Amino acid sequence: MFFFIAGIQPRTVVLESLHQSCPVCGNVSVKLKRVDHYIAVFFIPLLRVKKGNPFLYCQHCNLIVDEKGKETEFEHPDKQQKCRYCRKTFASDFLYCPYCGKPVGQTDCKTE
Repeated sequence: MFFFIAGIQPRTVVLESLHQSCPVCGNVSVKLKRVDHYIAVFFIPLLRVKKGNPFLYCQHCNLIVDEKGKETEFEHPDKQQKCRYCRKTFASDFLYCPYCGKPVGQTDCKTE
């Protein structure tokens, strides 16, 4: 009996490392990347079937911006916020800090 495992898988390609600062955090670890989709056989990418659009990615704050400078829809999938009172970091969908119980709001917590 023979099994053939194949499919399409994404692969992130680093086009170049840029020496410019991130518009959010100011860090200079910004890279120009692209996500291409490949036909893979046994999890080995063989043939590119779709070439993705280039985007800028900051390794420090996980900011994803297209080449025109607009934040993309999938920017910050794991957006975090820091509690003003206890300084612990947690997911941005909380209404109250899970550590100290203080309410989350514009004045109580800041988004990273």
